Amino acid sequence: MSIDPTRTLLTDRVAVVTGGGAGIGRGVAAGLKAFGASVAIWERDMASCAAAASEIGALGIATDVRDSAQVDAALERTVAELGPVTILVNNAGGLFHSPILETRENGWDALYKANLRHVYLCTQRVARVIVEHTLSGSIINVTSIEGIRAAPGFAAYAAAKAGVISYTKTAALELAPHGIRINALAPDITFTEGLAAIAPPNAEEQFRLVVPMGRAGHVDDIAGAAVFLASDMSSYITGQTIHVDGGTQASCGWYHHPGTGDYVLGPTH
Repeated sequence: MSIDPTRTLLTDRVAVVTGGGAGIGRGVAAGLKAFGASVAIWERDMASCAAAASEIGALGIATDVRDSAQVDAALERTVAELGPVTILVNNAGGLFHSPILETRENGWDALYKANLRHVYLCTQRVARVIVEHTLSGSIINVTSIEGIRAAPGFAAYAAAKAGVISYTKTAALELAPHGIRINALAPDITFTEGLAAIAPPNAEEQFRLVVPMGRAGHVDDIAGAAVFLASDMSSYITGQTIHVDGGTQASCGWYHHPGTGDYVLGPTH
């Protein structure tokens, strides 16, 4: 049997992207739309939600996905206007510097809610809709390379992202009998608006040295992987975390020497 190119299409499917107002989420929403899906953006920032929805041609619903009541309301509206959701991208998240000796309980709780709690909320609610309508679906959780490596100063964030990876595996097993696949995407350096705003002038040169593929990622790199996982091309893939990072997870400390371009391990003077 040959591969049918139409298996990449998402025509007549309804997708939700959380945190889709900017950055990776906006890129993923645009990618899903380009491959035929009807897309709803759930984003707590009303201005970016409206702007992204208008630009992409999506349904924008101002939603704080940390709040179960808002999630339920957004899902009800999405189903009413677009139809049953069968694709969910849990992309919303956030971080701040918080060394272990200085982290307060409310800071820990804030990072948990921003990066892990909503994954449970949105996954559960959308999965219930898929089961209720006896459909199949694909849920994609955006985690981070920090979920599998140490992140000094960001322990709470890294723990939450590790939780996303573990949750993805267990949810994949529980929901497989219902025809629901669940996978995760783990980006590293991705050149979003937020990164561009804080990156130093020589950032691109630093990225070239650190990333084996010689460049920072683009939101379209993540979007391409999301489209693949949402489509029937990945129909036998579930419970996996795909590192969309240009090779940084595989490098484990190896990087390009700034003078020779050869791979070296550890600091070089």
